[in-house]
Amino acid sequence: MRDPRIDKLAQVVINYSLGIKKGDIVLINAPLPAEPLVVAAYQAILRAGGHPHVRMSPDTLTEIMLKDASEEQLDFVSPLAKHDIETIDARLAIWAETNTRALSNTDSARHARLSTARKPIMNRFLERAAEKELRWTGTLFPTHASAQDAGMSLIEYEDFVFNACLLHLDDPVSAWQKIQQKQQQIVDFLNQKKTLRLEAANGTDLKMSIENRQWINCCGKENFPDGEVFTGPVEDSVQGTIAFSFPAVHLGHECDGVILRFEKGKVVEATAEKGLEFLQNMLAQDEGASRVGEFAIGTNYSVKQYTRNTLFDEKIGGTVHLAVGAAYPETGSRNQSGLHWDMVCDLRRGGRITVDHEVIFEDGLFNSFDLTM
Repeated sequence: MRDPRIDKLAQVVINYSLGIKKGDIVLINAPLPAEPLVVAAYQAILRAGGHPHVRMSPDTLTEIMLKDASEEQLDFVSPLAKHDIETIDARLAIWAETNTRALSNTDSARHARLSTARKPIMNRFLERAAEKELRWTGTLFPTHASAQDAGMSLIEYEDFVFNACLLHLDDPVSAWQKIQQKQQQIVDFLNQKKTLRLEAANGTDLKMSIENRQWINCCGKENFPDGEVFTGPVEDSVQGTIAFSFPAVHLGHECDGVILRFEKGKVVEATAEKGLEFLQNMLAQDEGASRVGEFAIGTNYSVKQYTRNTLFDEKIGGTVHLAVGAAYPETGSRNQSGLHWDMVCDLRRGGRITVDHEVIFEDGLFNSFDLTM
């Protein structure tokens, strides 16, 4: 019998996150282990009057592509992928890895080449999303691999995932709507500000301009679970150093002890205790990859621990994350790249955020906003 929380998750992401309505063309992208959630989501889309289309594939295909493809094949962009982006009304991405280290030994330069080839698809996806022509949500189906990364049993990890989604509550949609209301107060406040400074006990001291940029309220619509507010800083304004508190994981590669130094918005020095070559290749893949596409504050205080999964780690209440690479156009940022890599800095001990010379966030908490449930 299917875990009833899977059906509850499907109903929330289809009806609340994506808001599927009659006639919507909905693409579900998922690996094979996510089948229970795919089936539940398929049913929920039909009941909402939408037209579901499913693309499921083994999670080994990317590894095979990176190892066996010719340069021509790495550069090829399928016209079917282009058609998808122009045609669908909504997309549900489900992550369910069976081996989170499968890509660890693949060539980072080939990773960069593949990302660069797919840049036009990413750009068009972000454009349609910013124009409200396309809705998207990403969520996770718990697997043993992700549980092991988090240092939990599968049962413990399932509880962690579903509780972070607030599915243990009788009415999770109502709870996310309340989060939306609380976070909107922060967004409205930050939208009036011009400068931001980030400081942390690990040596982080980073300044940026947020003038005339829009902050976005993330309340379970595009990521599920969610819990952050973010913007795209002025492209050439980021200045200073940020040291990330946790290993930064991207495409199966883990980079630990990452420190980035920025001048006029661009990374001029990148160091890491582990994974430096991969980090440098990712930052060098195109002009936008070494610039900041996103700055965000994590607000999900139901997520307290690092799990080696960005979907949850970037939401940890009391942290911030910075993404190098592609920006979300709805923020006003124009940075484009084949890369979007979120890295997390913990502010819960000795960190603070200052906007327009006013300290608004200290030791992981806002000074004037209550986000507790």
